[in-house]
Amino acid sequence: MPELSERRRRLVLAICCMSLLIVSLDTTALNVALPAMERDLHATTSGLQWTIDAYTVVLAGLLMLAGSTADRIGRKKVFMAGLVIFSLGSLLCSLAPNLDLLVVFRMVQAVGGSMLNPVAMSIITNTFTDPRERARAIGVWGAVVGISMALGPLVGGLLVEAVDWRAIFWVNLPVGLAALLLTLRHVPESRAATARRPDPVGQVLVIVLFGSLTYAIIEAPTAGLARSGPFAGLALAALLALLWYEPRRDEPLIDLRFFRSVPFSGATVIAISAFAALGGFLFLSTLYLQNVRGLDALRAGLWMLPMAVPTFLCAPLSGRLVGSRGPRLPLLVAGVTMTSSAVLFAVFEAETSDVTLFLGYLLFGIGFGFVNAPITNTAVSGMPRGQAGVAAAVASTSRQLGQTLGVAVVGAVLAAGIGASAYEERFVSAATPGWWILAACGAAVLLVGFASSGRWARRTAERAAERLEAGEIREAVRR
Repeated sequence: MPELSERRRRLVLAICCMSLLIVSLDTTALNVALPAMERDLHATTSGLQWTIDAYTVVLAGLLMLAGSTADRIGRKKVFMAGLVIFSLGSLLCSLAPNLDLLVVFRMVQAVGGSMLNPVAMSIITNTFTDPRERARAIGVWGAVVGISMALGPLVGGLLVEAVDWRAIFWVNLPVGLAALLLTLRHVPESRAATARRPDPVGQVLVIVLFGSLTYAIIEAPTAGLARSGPFAGLALAALLALLWYEPRRDEPLIDLRFFRSVPFSGATVIAISAFAALGGFLFLSTLYLQNVRGLDALRAGLWMLPMAVPTFLCAPLSGRLVGSRGPRLPLLVAGVTMTSSAVLFAVFEAETSDVTLFLGYLLFGIGFGFVNAPITNTAVSGMPRGQAGVAAAVASTSRQLGQTLGVAVVGAVLAAGIGASAYEERFVSAATPGWWILAACGAAVLLVGFASSGRWARRTAERAAERLEAGEIREAVRR
């Protein structure tokens, strides 16, 4: 990629952030619309889970393919294709006549979404080559998540009340079109110096692993072990096959050498834990505010502001801290506050009081605001620039996998606890195990963040980067 002026770099960052905005806004707005969709489409709890997880499963399964494809054929081309497919999927979702087709169209959206975030992060990584500038750019990227969390519930609630839940998907169309035209005009093309060959076997194994695992978790409360157990076994078999097959390829879909870097491995675990907490938190909060407290979608969206505003404010601060002091402090703050929030709900039933509910949302928003920048920065820092797309894709996959598991596990626990009872009668007690699961996720962020951000961990990252760069050189010579 040619060296760009400061103004052009900022414009490229803004365009990439637009893609993140529509993807994140779509998810947060959709959570507020779940009760309206439940009534309109006569959906069960598991059906609501699938409207979210069908998207995140496909997204997680295709992110690494999209990242490696973008490195190979051109990041701008893949990014523009993603904008077109995501916008088309959004239009189809707005026209879905039933739950089954909505789930299918959400999967179409996910195909496009898989080409956006990891490719956009790869573009940013190759645009901002100075580590400090990159950390600040990633902080801005993380702030967009906060913006989407602030706007998503409000925009979603307003659209649900004023028009219909289908209007949520309309928002993506003008933003997607604007991003497409700006990308065509202003984003330069770039690709990796050494292109990777496709790995269809690895790709199929990843999709089977994520899809069968999610199905087993979501359907376990209603289908029972007899029907969900075989899918859990299939997920285990796919995982073992991946671990056996991928190291034997010269150019694997998942380069397991990345995980020799303790910071990279730690960032993967932290991403899964943090986004599992986010997915479960939003799922429980939305159902409680509307189905138990009886709030309309707009007022439920307003109740999300104590979580969204701190996320928006803390994300750029986290980016600056990562650039100046490293990832440890932001990760510790994130782990402590996210754990405290979940414990507040699990022990003190925070949702039953306005004051504790506000405090619980505030603590979670602070924690989530601090966690994004160190995840992304750690995932791509120290890796060869030629593999930036794949490294960013692994981090993005970890986020989506975490959110998928969070919704699946917490939703399954909630469904099992409520049973045939009404939400109003059993929700608080049925949600308590789910809050403890989210507390464990916050504790994982804290402990893994501490362990993976010291000097020893940084040395493992340096050694892993040296091996990867040596491998790239040998591969280039061989060709």
